[in-house]
Amino acid sequence: MDRTKLEALRARYQDATGGDIDDPDFAKASRQQFSESDRRKWPFADPATLLDAPFRQDAVETGFAGLDVALIGVPMDLGVTNRAGARLGPRAVRSVERIGPYEHVLRMTPMADCRVADIGDVPFRSRFSLESCHEDIEDVFGRIVAAGVIPLAVGGDHSISRAILAAVGRERPVGMIHIDAHCDTGGLYEGSKFHHGGPFRQAVLEGTLDPDRTIQIGIRGGAEYLWEFSYASGMTVIHAEEVPKIGLEALIAKARAIVGDGPTYVSFDIDSLDPGFAPGTGTPEVGGLQPREVLEILRGLRGIDFVGGDVVEVAPQYDATSNTAQCGAQMLFELLCLAADRVSRRPA
Repeated sequence: MDRTKLEALRARYQDATGGDIDDPDFAKASRQQFSESDRRKWPFADPATLLDAPFRQDAVETGFAGLDVALIGVPMDLGVTNRAGARLGPRAVRSVERIGPYEHVLRMTPMADCRVADIGDVPFRSRFSLESCHEDIEDVFGRIVAAGVIPLAVGGDHSISRAILAAVGRERPVGMIHIDAHCDTGGLYEGSKFHHGGPFRQAVLEGTLDPDRTIQIGIRGGAEYLWEFSYASGMTVIHAEEVPKIGLEALIAKARAIVGDGPTYVSFDIDSLDPGFAPGTGTPEVGGLQPREVLEILRGLRGIDFVGGDVVEVAPQYDATSNTAQCGAQMLFELLCLAADRVSRRPA
């Protein structure tokens, strides 16, 4: 080994602390983790929050003052058509340790670039009424959006996205990048339009979602016959088996071209992943995406006009390994990076 190089490394790093780092991007992340005494918070200490963000349960009452991004749980699964349990999704995602603080591909430390807090869960009036739960979701998210804050939700079943879009798309319809095993554009089932198989049909019909600016990625399984509305309305549907044929670079370019420069929502259903990676969900479909593919897609969306997003359908009781919640938390972190990027481009 070159002795001069070795002596230089010894001089710089022999007595350096864990947080003593020169690279500006690395140093930004380090400052989020290390105190001056070189102590770092234990990841398993203190009450758990989404992405270990500060807890601001008073955010609604204070008008979300001082926040750019609100992380919020939506523990409701009254809209499921198969296995229940996604009501426990926010709690499971909160329990995941060591997500972030640094995104190594984007070279981002989102918690250092915007003001983020876990604001708790949507307060529901009734655990029995799906319709009133949707009203409560729309009310809370309407307040978040009105305050100029970007909402990132953890569900809960996918029906919650209809109510969120009712708030996010209230002033104008938004585009959407939807990663899922199912299109979720079905019609009335057993007298209800609020179930998790139809939120995006309802959003289009309510005028909050623009189907021509919507792409659905990872679609597969025996429910294909239910998704006629996606094709009839002009949504772009990319089946799971098409993803490797198209290639991720081309797929990302296609998604960006479809949503264009307009406001865009990103909805990630954990069942988009193959159940070998994420078994803890209500409607698993074999033949799904790999986590690495979804990570690359989300990273490739940096720079879109991102107005909000969600991670839904984590049902932890079907996964003893906690891998499903781990994947959900990582995707939430990628959405946070998109939000931080959008905040950084706001006019001063």
